[in-house]
Amino acid sequence: MRKIFIFLIISCFTFSSCDEMQQIASHFPTETGEGIGGVSGLRISQGLKQALEFGVQDGVEKLGKTDGFFKNSLTKILLPEELQVVDNTLRNIGLGSLADEGLKLLNRAAEDAVTEAAPIFKDAIVTMTFNDAKGILLGGNNAATQYLQNRTSNQLFTAFQPKVRNSLGKVGADDIWEKIITQYNNFTGKNVTTDLNAYVTQQTINGVFKMVAQKEEGIRNNIGLRTTPLLKEVFGLQDKK
Repeated sequence: MRKIFIFLIISCFTFSSCDEMQQIASHFPTETGEGIGGVSGLRISQGLKQALEFGVQDGVEKLGKTDGFFKNSLTKILLPEELQVVDNTLRNIGLGSLADEGLKLLNRAAEDAVTEAAPIFKDAIVTMTFNDAKGILLGGNNAATQYLQNRTSNQLFTAFQPKVRNSLGKVGADDIWEKIITQYNNFTGKNVTTDLNAYVTQQTINGVFKMVAQKEEGIRNNIGLRTTPLLKEVFGLQDKK
């Protein structure tokens, strides 16, 4: 009977249906209890926190480098829909290099601003409760990332906006985009405006979450990415089925 119970619990790591996971959740061990397969609830919680810490650290470090956004197909910031027609028009009149520079500088601003995410994520991870960890453990490949999104999105946007605004100025994106919009408006007789600060802020946040989710999925599914004894112990539970 005990072996069957352990098998059912571990099966949640293979991402069963929501109904099945809810049934399993009602029997989940307490934080101070025996846990699963000899791993205590506390250790499971610690392992999930460590996985998130590594995901944030790895994601922010990679995105914060030159071309961290611009040459990353997963996170590269493209033009907002309202500016795509501007981009096409500039290229049609021989100003493709100006459009290319404008797009690159939006990504440079994100690369400059992204380090602001680290302390906000750290606070969310530190304050994770055992009940939070239980929900993450019973979730899918990106359950931990979804937890961070729910806990930090508003804080990140508030913290990022002034930083992105400064970064846009620092890398010269505000000047180049003023030139781009002016060129377009003069050529077409239109009066296009857009809030690039809010757009780049949101795209920067989205990029961080994509990287964290990628790291989380890797740790869950790739034994080679469980680089500490704690990660091997906790995430190894899902392999014992």
